[in-house]
Amino acid sequence: MSSSPVRTSDPAPAAAATAGTAPHGRPEDERVPLGRAVLFGAQHVLSMYGGVVAVPLIVGTAAGLPTAEVGILVASALLVSGLTTLLQSLGLPLFGAKLPLVQGTTFGAVSTMLVIIADGGGLPAVFGAVIVAGLVGVVLAPVFSRLQPLFPPVVTGTIIAAMGISLLPVAAGWIVGPQDSPGAGSALNLGLAAATLAAVLVLSRIRALSGVAILLGIVVGTVVAALAGAADFSSVGQRAALALPHPFAFGTPTFHLAAIIPMIVVIIVTLMETMANLFAVTKVVGTDLPPRRLAAGLRADMAATAVAPLLNSFPPTAFAQNIGLISVTRVRSRYTVAAGGGLLVLLGLVPLLGRIVASVPTPVLGGAGIVLFGSVAAAGISTIGEAPRRGDSDTGHDTMIVAVSLALAVMPIAVPALYASLPPLVAMVLGSGVSAAAFSAVALNLLLKGRGGIAPRIHDHP
Repeated sequence: MSSSPVRTSDPAPAAAATAGTAPHGRPEDERVPLGRAVLFGAQHVLSMYGGVVAVPLIVGTAAGLPTAEVGILVASALLVSGLTTLLQSLGLPLFGAKLPLVQGTTFGAVSTMLVIIADGGGLPAVFGAVIVAGLVGVVLAPVFSRLQPLFPPVVTGTIIAAMGISLLPVAAGWIVGPQDSPGAGSALNLGLAAATLAAVLVLSRIRALSGVAILLGIVVGTVVAALAGAADFSSVGQRAALALPHPFAFGTPTFHLAAIIPMIVVIIVTLMETMANLFAVTKVVGTDLPPRRLAAGLRADMAATAVAPLLNSFPPTAFAQNIGLISVTRVRSRYTVAAGGGLLVLLGLVPLLGRIVASVPTPVLGGAGIVLFGSVAAAGISTIGEAPRRGDSDTGHDTMIVAVSLALAVMPIAVPALYASLPPLVAMVLGSGVSAAAFSAVALNLLLKGRGGIAPRIHDHP
């Protein structure tokens, strides 16, 4: 995918009055006041918090851990997500794309981790496999960064659209609520989601508030839920307010080839998804993504994966829902995302804050998720539409690429057991809508067009 030219005089959209655009240089490098950065960062945390804590809850429960130890996994996941977000947004030499990209614990590794636990390896074997796979990912990062010619607009747009579509069931699940709760799927839950969605839409029309419409919409939805007796804050004051990390809290990692090989496959899929997210965020921000920058972003993701087990956490990856938030608010500064990373670190160190965020009813998050996740899909459709304008479109073949790839993305969502009869590794790759769409779009583009990419070559530069 070719880079979009850096816009130095972008016509400011609605949120520009709130956050502005960088008068010189790249839009993601714009500095914003600390108070606004924290406010915008809080929106990012609210939109992705549930996704971060779900993985340690699932894995910890499968491992038979007591509640207190599951709490350690949750706090560790928040801490690592925050540190990785800071690395990705602020950057270090060779590590971090310096883009507004939020990192959180990936769902893609859950099934493999559960298999490792079921085979008797426990968390030490999981952590050992993640460490090795992360180091392999660091080595592979520059190789993947040179695959950009395989990702013209029709391919990247299809992958981004698949990301948004794959996230919509998450929003629906939030609206329904926990299946074991008495109010699951109730009219009240639907009403709370509708109230939140309506609040977001109304607030987005107010110029002065459009940049924080998602956050304020969640606040409005939570207030409505509290008035309806559907919000429970009783657990906020329970347990310790501060908790420091304990490295290797679950024992020294162990290394087993049977666990490492499938985890490496997971990491390769994660590299593809992170690359798609990097393409998506540069599209939304309106900036460039030369190979060196792409490699730094992938390398940060993989380095964090290798280090995460030392702090009792699991592989992190870029979160697409936060790209949707950037698309909605048009707040493109990476420093707002860095503020969100700082808040995640605090949530990991101060469980009291995490319990406050966790008390937001899931139907409220689901109502906001409709806008966030739908925006990701819309960004993908917009990217697909770029091809004709750039003269690199082959309408018949492009239609076939999009049709087949999106179908492969949707089918495992509609029928989760679709690939149950296939070998586990194949089923894992095809069962992920994003990875299935990515493999399909790249392969069909090569097959139907006979070339890896038709966008202009990107010249690397610092």
